[in-house]
Amino acid sequence: MKKIFSIITTTAIISSVLYISCSKNIVERTDNLPALNPVSQDLNAGTWKTVLVSSPDNFSVAPPPATNSSAYLADLNEIKGYQQSLSDAELNQIKYWGAGGVLRWNEIMRELVAKHNLPPYQLEDGTYPAPSATNPFNYPEFPFSNPPYAARAFAYLSAAQYDALVTCWHFKKLYNQPAPYTVDGAINAINGKSDLPSYPSEAAVLAGVTSEIMKMMFPTEIANIQQKVEAEELAAIQSGAATRSDITAGEALGRQIAALFTARAKADHAGTSGGNPDVWNSFVTNTSARGETPWYSLEVPKRPPMLPLFGSVLPFLFDSSTIALIRPGYPFSTESGEFLEQNQDAYQQIKNPTREQERIVQYWADGVGTYTPTGHWNAIAAEDFIQQNYSEVRWARNMALLNMGQMDAAIVCWDTKYFYFNPRPTQIIPSIKTLTGIPNFPSYISGHSTFSESASTILGHIIPANAGKYEAFSAEAAQSRFIAGIHTKMDCDSGMVAGKRVGEYAIARAKSDGAE
Repeated sequence: MKKIFSIITTTAIISSVLYISCSKNIVERTDNLPALNPVSQDLNAGTWKTVLVSSPDNFSVAPPPATNSSAYLADLNEIKGYQQSLSDAELNQIKYWGAGGVLRWNEIMRELVAKHNLPPYQLEDGTYPAPSATNPFNYPEFPFSNPPYAARAFAYLSAAQYDALVTCWHFKKLYNQPAPYTVDGAINAINGKSDLPSYPSEAAVLAGVTSEIMKMMFPTEIANIQQKVEAEELAAIQSGAATRSDITAGEALGRQIAALFTARAKADHAGTSGGNPDVWNSFVTNTSARGETPWYSLEVPKRPPMLPLFGSVLPFLFDSSTIALIRPGYPFSTESGEFLEQNQDAYQQIKNPTREQERIVQYWADGVGTYTPTGHWNAIAAEDFIQQNYSEVRWARNMALLNMGQMDAAIVCWDTKYFYFNPRPTQIIPSIKTLTGIPNFPSYISGHSTFSESASTILGHIIPANAGKYEAFSAEAAQSRFIAGIHTKMDCDSGMVAGKRVGEYAIARAKSDGAE
């Protein structure tokens, strides 16, 4: 197969290199964290409002074995057997997972997104192959985790983890099974003690629900994901936090809840969001009929537009009819003086960027080979959540709010992009030489601006003391796209307005979910 990158794609890869190293540093800073020691265990979390779970009673979790039964004593002996001869590698795994399963799985998801965020090469005939979920190992491997796909993957993962842990907390309170180290003083609590009942195991619930969601989103990674499931569960047993029966019940519960989310994912219209040539051509026809200049791909040869029907995907925070209400109004006509002025401003900006502006562009590039804007905001959130000492269930709740907002921001943004089908500055003024790759989809509105303002709004509600910092980050992320020459100010400003509207829906949910 002849593998040829267009100049634009190659530029995107080069411009993303600096950010890849930055993203890895964000993950690496968490390697030596102490064990999770939450300010509150949120023992009432079993009553919090869930996303898809209508009632925990819809799930089957058998009562735990009595603490004086032979089965339970065998479980305790298994733990003591492990703890007699733990290797350094096993102790490292116990410490690693002890920092929090939601955090660790979020880091793993970021790594998977970055690994699979590679657009297909063109074929010898000039066409571009598309990844296929039904044959994921064929070239190009499924998925191409572009920004909308990544936002959706993070959302399903986080929302499913949240529902699973809320349900887990319900059963913990129902059965009130003490932790192994409480029952048997010979068992060490390697990651510390807590008042949280151990049955079912929250680590195993996370492993069960996460593995099913990740396997759906990244089917070529099943073996890798399963290894991590086994590592998390073994670490929970060896640490003295859970018995084998706690683990078995937890994993089964997690997989039951994952089924709700995988069923939703199969019916949320994402599978048809790539469209087809007739759909692609209809955007050009409809835009031209309005007397406007339609967007077209600047790759050579032209690449099909990225996920033109993603705006029809089912959102989490509001119903589909709300998408049009959030959609920003019409941009300046492509035939107007105002539109030309917007593009001239972009051209003048790109001529002499400062070193600080170049730094901003590279830091927020989030292009090919990175974990996308959503992953970037997950890294920012995770770093700050660590400082808050949240319980596992509150970690999951906060990540669910952030990532449902990211997915819905992607839906609103992509709906807007293909509703107006506006050309980019580089199409209007070919002399513009961008500081990063040119994305293969319409210009209005800016995706970075929409993602970032949604994230900033939500995170500012979760940690009010950091609201100013998040807003500054969002403004800088939006500005980076104008500085880079790939968006007008109009694109960025309107994207921030749309992102804030999405974020406000997440805040409304947060205020009513019982966690505050």
